[in-house]
Amino acid sequence: MKKLITYYRSAREELSKVIHPTREQVISASISVVSVVVVVALFLALVDLILSASMSRILS
Repeated sequence: MKKLITYYRSAREELSKVIHPTREQVISASISVVSVVVVVALFLALVDLILSASMSRILS
């Protein structure tokens, strides 16, 4: 039982050291992630379009 209490106290102490991001930081990071995902998706769609058009011309 003493080990459990010690573990709980040390866990609570470590959690008190955590620095949580501010709302602005979370919003900024989310916008950055969404922007990068959109750019990569558009790039991959363009590559797919070019490759499928090339394959259609080769096979027909």
